[in-house]
Amino acid sequence: MLPDFELTPPERRIWDAFPEGRRVDLRTGEPEGDDPARGGEWGPERTVRAAVLVALLLGGDAAPSGAVASLRLAGARITGRLDLDGAEVGHALSLEHCRLEEAVSLFGASTRTIRIRDSWVPDVEAGLARIQGNLDLKRSVLEGGRLSLINAHLAGELRLTAARISTPGEWAVFAGGLVMEGGVFCKNLSTRGGVRLLGAQLPGGLFMQGARLSSPHGVALAADSVTATTLDLSEGFTAEGAVRLRGARISDNLSFEGAILKGARDGDGPSVVCLQTQATDFDFTVAETPSGAVDLRGAQVSFLHENEHSWPGAVELDGFVYGSIKTVVAGQRPDAVGRRETVARHVDWVRRSPVYSPQPYEQLASCYRKVGHDDDARRVLLAKQRHRRRLLRPAARAWGYVLDATVGYGYRPWLAGVWLLALILLGTLVFDANDPTAVKQGEGAPFQPLVYTLDLLIPIGGLGQRANWYWTDGGPQWLAYGLIAAGWMLTTAVLAGVTRTLNRS
Repeated sequence: MLPDFELTPPERRIWDAFPEGRRVDLRTGEPEGDDPARGGEWGPERTVRAAVLVALLLGGDAAPSGAVASLRLAGARITGRLDLDGAEVGHALSLEHCRLEEAVSLFGASTRTIRIRDSWVPDVEAGLARIQGNLDLKRSVLEGGRLSLINAHLAGELRLTAARISTPGEWAVFAGGLVMEGGVFCKNLSTRGGVRLLGAQLPGGLFMQGARLSSPHGVALAADSVTATTLDLSEGFTAEGAVRLRGARISDNLSFEGAILKGARDGDGPSVVCLQTQATDFDFTVAETPSGAVDLRGAQVSFLHENEHSWPGAVELDGFVYGSIKTVVAGQRPDAVGRRETVARHVDWVRRSPVYSPQPYEQLASCYRKVGHDDDARRVLLAKQRHRRRLLRPAARAWGYVLDATVGYGYRPWLAGVWLLALILLGTLVFDANDPTAVKQGEGAPFQPLVYTLDLLIPIGGLGQRANWYWTDGGPQWLAYGLIAAGWMLTTAVLAGVTRTLNRS
């Protein structure tokens, strides 16, 4: 225990209240005067040395019978560094509406609940700390430093609701390897600098509804290899800088509903990176179209939700696997969105990949087949062939156009029948209006315009007309040559389309 004469009056009040866990409130009751941002103006009647608080937490008077000792302080200006590095603290610490002139250091400490609410503090260092309770920084301001929780372990919750953290460095929250037993609550958190959670274990989930993270030249949220039940980045969550979730494992919900993803200010970097991410439910119904690319390569989700704002000009989809896809359009019920319109939107989405890959098309088609929409699946696969055609050499590209026009690459075989009927009608009308010449007068069957046209279009075998009649007039004769060529082309296209369909099945 410190001797009496070493304690100032406010310190004596705190010292006497500690054993019984009583709260000491040094506030005046005037909102402006009690604002911790103006705490530098507070006089000695509200000033407490950090060394006194440390002495209490490490060796203060024992609690009387029936009481629990704890340090509870409000409205104080705390001078000096609150240094508990490596300490074993058996008492809870609660600071409210306080101004701490220097950092709070808990590096490697073992503590109970730490509560620093509605306060101003330059820096909180809690790397390797073991906190048997909550770390609560609700509505506090960290100015000029950062919150460090590297490889820390919290048995309770991390509460950063409505906190403001501003750092001159890259990371406002530095918490790689953080192990949580409770949830991380960051609703309406505001940062200047990114939030780094590489490899964090978050079984209670990460909740950042309405948070605003600003790291315009880097990464706003780095949660690579995170293991979590829920990542809720919704309700106006705003990221100026990339949101990076490479290799994250999310057992339940990953939500960007109503989020604003601005990416880096220079516009060169991606807005979202979910490379190899796994989640059950992926809600990407954002409020605005992301300004940078969205990278979903190798990601796996069971349910995908998207809307008219979801996809920017560049979307990486190679290897992206999803069980079902649901489109939400503002002002319309999901069941009111037309299937053709939906398919067109999804195909446009897949086409936004900078490099052609067949897998995104096959994945989308598979999704449609699972719900029995085989026609929609064929439309997607036809779009895949048309995309691929643009990468072929001129000769192969030309043949591709033929396959597309005649049988729709095998996905629209009825087109061959349409062409055949049109050519039969054309040939029958033209040949009926002109008189042919017999190869051998008085021999063979009489001329039949319809049968003659069919004989020209059928490349194999014959109906006895083509060999017995010819034309001296150039027009009908050139039409006959054209019908022979069209017959071969249609037959070849049909065989190619059937082969493609059989190989696919």
